[in-house]
Amino acid sequence: MAQYVTKGFVATRQGFGEGVLEAARRNKRILGIGADITGSVGMDLFAAEYPERFISLGIAEQNCVGAVAGLALSGKIPVFATYGVFSALRTTDFIRISICYNNLHALIGGAHAGISVGPDGATHQALEDIAVMRALPNMTVVSPCDATQTRIATIACLNRFSGPVYLRFGRAPVPDFTSENQHFEIGKAQILSRGSDATIIATGHMVWEALEAANTLNQDGLKIRVINMHTIKPLDHDAVLKAAMETGAIVTAEEHQVTGGLGSAVAEFITQNHPVPMEFVGMKDRFGESGEPEKLMEKYGLSASNIAMHVKKVLKRKY
Repeated sequence: MAQYVTKGFVATRQGFGEGVLEAARRNKRILGIGADITGSVGMDLFAAEYPERFISLGIAEQNCVGAVAGLALSGKIPVFATYGVFSALRTTDFIRISICYNNLHALIGGAHAGISVGPDGATHQALEDIAVMRALPNMTVVSPCDATQTRIATIACLNRFSGPVYLRFGRAPVPDFTSENQHFEIGKAQILSRGSDATIIATGHMVWEALEAANTLNQDGLKIRVINMHTIKPLDHDAVLKAAMETGAIVTAEEHQVTGGLGSAVAEFITQNHPVPMEFVGMKDRFGESGEPEKLMEKYGLSASNIAMHVKKVLKRKY
């Protein structure tokens, strides 16, 4: 299988901030909306270079979405970012009616997503945001795997796309391993490792864990396909169907509730087109807690070893 080497540990929120700034340098229509946590979500880079194009509305997330809608209707390309529990969940009704109903081009950043927020605890760990956002008509949902891909995805969402986008990213430093020259296309998954025994479809921070799991399984003689599903909506049906037909078993891995997230999206398609055994790695209908990110990932079964265990489990059902 292909070998991926980390270039270091970088938070995906840094990639988001760099992406917004780079996109804004190319496009004067891009404006930023903040909610008093500008540095925490990476928007401080943009605010420092373009203070005249950045507005902080304070801790009033619903008002921020209203401003985003107004700016988009006026021909601007607004970016609004705060913690995912606030940008996706506290504002759902406003996003649904003001942004999605009008199919406006706006980027909503969901920071501090997943259990790896760590010490902030259950109230700030966005674990239901994918489910909510992918249920909204017209909404595109993007979940990049590392800082480099987050930067590239952010630029693509702003300058090569139209319509509402929810882009999910995290707080803790994670392995940064993808190429600066990667081909990134919204709605087209990336095959990171080829194999015929089973497929791991992962998103966000879990992609690195999936690669680690595949490497471990490779030592046991198993050839595991790893797919980076960086876009959850629209789902890459071709990649999923091919994986089901060619490997006959699928494990999904996400830093999110197993209900309504990546696993549900894959299962919805698979059951109607080419049913195969599936296993789901993610949060099992529970809230998180405060703790160090790596310890929480291990406790809640979001580690490479747990993914490998689920692959072995699904293989028993395959044969």
